Amino acid sequence: MRRHARWTAVGCLVLALTAASGCTVPAPQPAPSAQAPTIGESTAPAASTWWRAGAVTGTLASDLQAPWSVVPLDGGGALISERGDGTVLELTPDGDVRTAGVIPGVVSGGESGLHGLALREGGDSPVLYSYFGAADDNRVARMPLLGESGSLALGEPEVILDGITRASTHDGGRLAFGPDGYLYVTTGDAQQRDAAQDPENLGGKILRITVDGDPAPGNPWNTRVWSMGHRNVQGIAWTADGTMWASEFGQNTWDELNRIEPGANYGWPLVEGIAGEEQFTDPVAQWPTSDASPSGIAAVGDTVFMAALRGERLWQIDTEAGEMRDEPVGAFVGEHGRLRDVVALPDGSLWLLTNNTDGRGSPRPGDDLLLRVELAPSP
Repeated sequence: MRRHARWTAVGCLVLALTAASGCTVPAPQPAPSAQAPTIGESTAPAASTWWRAGAVTGTLASDLQAPWSVVPLDGGGALISERGDGTVLELTPDGDVRTAGVIPGVVSGGESGLHGLALREGGDSPVLYSYFGAADDNRVARMPLLGESGSLALGEPEVILDGITRASTHDGGRLAFGPDGYLYVTTGDAQQRDAAQDPENLGGKILRITVDGDPAPGNPWNTRVWSMGHRNVQGIAWTADGTMWASEFGQNTWDELNRIEPGANYGWPLVEGIAGEEQFTDPVAQWPTSDASPSGIAAVGDTVFMAALRGERLWQIDTEAGEMRDEPVGAFVGEHGRLRDVVALPDGSLWLLTNNTDGRGSPRPGDDLLLRVELAPSP
């Protein structure tokens, strides 16, 4: 056992629902225990409703070091990446935190290191995909996830995509399997601003690839590129209506939430935020960089939840038909420090990953944390 997770129980969250809302309240969840919740059985909120984060009902893991990505596991527990040394942790169903393995070849520095994780089920064993900074570039590798829950281990890694420009900042790094079964990869411009507008450069893009790293069928330019003109995308998710969303770091003025369309150009470095120029796709929502610096996002129904680093809050954005329905709402402002990732669980809760030990935050006792958050219907 590497560390022990602590779970702090707080009182029950009472979900109130007005008759006019037309929403269905998720079934009450049992009080938190020392055991990480099982996620295989879905009691997810209805897709047509909008949602708000309620109370933090427990701490699943503590004393994490610069965590970056969390992947829940069927049957309970999770995998967590730590940026600095390439460690992948297992949060066991019993609430312990142990090392599942260390990905070889990770070279950290600045904001680079081990970033996103994504898990593909099926076959002889699950396969874990990772995005990381190597000595000269950013790469995507896959490896079998071996063993049983509570004693998981990483098999031999295989690099399926390399040559993504790396730097001390703007490295992107989020991985997610889309509803179509293909792997989506977010990259940053790696301080080479013109890369985002160069269709031959993998930097400043969202990529869509097969499980082997090849361009996915139907990509707009028959390459790995799905969309371009991005500065630094660190979050992707799909709402219930199938719309793809991405969070993006701006430079000095505007951070963005973008609706992602294949072949679209989001304008960086020629524009930042809403520009109204026909050749570029404007963000659906924008924030001053002091209020956001967005990283991971999750979607529940048609609500997008966006973790903010510098903004130290969880932004909640209701969407409808690919547009913003109401003004974004911030939760937990300043309560937990920098927020790196947010994940939606089938049981109708969120997991929230703090990021105060990455050299830019102010660590608090127990940092960094993986928190469980209840959801309630939006008024």
